[in-house]
Amino acid sequence: MRYLSVLIILVLFSCGDEKIIQLTEIKNANITEVLDVSPAYIFYDETQPDSTLFNRKNLISTTNWLVNVDKRLTLKQAIPHLQYLQSKRRKASMHKNENAKNYFTCNNTSFKNLGFLEFTELTYLNKEEDFDLYIFKRKKINHLEINFFSKNQIIIKGITPSPFYENTNINNLENLLSSKTRRNPISVSCLFSRNLTFQLYITIKSKLSKLESENFIIDKNEFFY
Repeated sequence: MRYLSVLIILVLFSCGDEKIIQLTEIKNANITEVLDVSPAYIFYDETQPDSTLFNRKNLISTTNWLVNVDKRLTLKQAIPHLQYLQSKRRKASMHKNENAKNYFTCNNTSFKNLGFLEFTELTYLNKEEDFDLYIFKRKKINHLEINFFSKNQIIIKGITPSPFYENTNINNLENLLSSKTRRNPISVSCLFSRNLTFQLYITIKSKLSKLESENFIIDKNEFFY
């Protein structure tokens, strides 16, 4: 089964009701086709208490999951639903298809088709509860901490071996990170403000995915505050 659409606005018809999602946008997606899929939808819906409507009834545990998140939502609104999906996937993989993966569906603006970002291995954690122990375990390796507060406020902290502190923005992020990986391999932990829009989150994730290499390893734990 192929998942085909080139629309920025994704329309779902359910029980006679029309629901609309504004898909996030990325440029030059690395993944442009996913086969054997089933969809989940996280709508922006002002009639709901948290302005979200989560539709997961079409998910099939043995397939790849395409998760469609409205770009207008904040991480605070979207992350609880993504945590649910990740937990559900891991429980399902213990008994069925261990090769099935999770992807965010995006509008690939460079080629006017769909693009996909995989997030199967990600774990979404609360900074307040989990981050101190996480950093303690990484004291003996080269490690950066990136705090994403907004498009124009990104703080990069050098944890080990040489502490440093730098401010940057989304446009300069790639150059700054590239300069940090010229000599030694480095691991990176990402922390996100829950007030970021899902569109900005996907933009950041897309940029980071293009930098990842043997010398630049992004941890699969993401923290939110």
